[in-house]
Amino acid sequence: MSAQFNPYSHLGITINPDGTVTRQVQFPSVDPNPEPVVGNPTVCKDITLNPKHRTYVRLYRPVKLPSNDNTVVRLPVMIFFHGGGFVLYTASDSFSHHSCIQVASDIPAIIVSVNYRLAPEHKLPACYEDAVDAILWVKQQALDPEGEPWLRSFGDFTRCYLSGRGNGANIAYHAALRTLGSDLGPVKIAGLIYNQPMFGGVQRTKSEINFAADHVLPLPALDTLWDLALPGGADRDHRFSNPMADGPHKNNLGSLPRSLVIGFNGDPLIDRQQQFVQMLALAGVQVEAEFDEVGFHGVK
Repeated sequence: MSAQFNPYSHLGITINPDGTVTRQVQFPSVDPNPEPVVGNPTVCKDITLNPKHRTYVRLYRPVKLPSNDNTVVRLPVMIFFHGGGFVLYTASDSFSHHSCIQVASDIPAIIVSVNYRLAPEHKLPACYEDAVDAILWVKQQALDPEGEPWLRSFGDFTRCYLSGRGNGANIAYHAALRTLGSDLGPVKIAGLIYNQPMFGGVQRTKSEINFAADHVLPLPALDTLWDLALPGGADRDHRFSNPMADGPHKNNLGSLPRSLVIGFNGDPLIDRQQQFVQMLALAGVQVEAEFDEVGFHGVK
């Protein structure tokens, strides 16, 4: 990689004097459509999650709802966290929006897409706290007779899943750990879906070295994202970045629900994803791995 390589330019960000960043490259934002639109298989709406933190969820449901003997079938509820390295993108960006439309219509499912706070303005664990807020919000809807009607009328609160892509999968993992032992009833987290999870560590892995000049996630850009996201003074072996590092955070791993880890062999993070699978399996978690020989980070 050229000595002139600038990770900030690659990521499309500029660091401001006050420590914030200007995000120069953004996906187009898509407005919600709470009423059916021709050609769109879902409806969606934005609901404030925490006014103080300016967080919200974008709720999706299929227009055509499956039925059994003229009774609407209850759909699984997926709480989803978008990618972007903790620093980029929102739940209303076109990429995340259209991905949620596809999942909501294909499964079908109710999708709760979380617009969490971004780093470096809000360093870790801010987005983990937002994720827990979202889980507790779903619980509140289940308990409240006047709760969100799409969830109460069509959602199955006993089949809730946490899902994320890239750093969103990292958020799903830490949110699940934070809610272990909490009374979420009647909500039950039935499973975790990690799509190309973003983890790190000080010691380089073979895949990080082999793909150091990756066109999507080159190593200097990856390091920069961690520098922007981690708490001040923390390195990449912090538990937020490296779940394989020793520490008390590993004590309750065996209580995590069944898990699916998706990865691609052209991803610089593939070795860490495989280590993550091994760690979960050794802890007694029912885990399935789907690693494709072909593909790169962000391909799916």
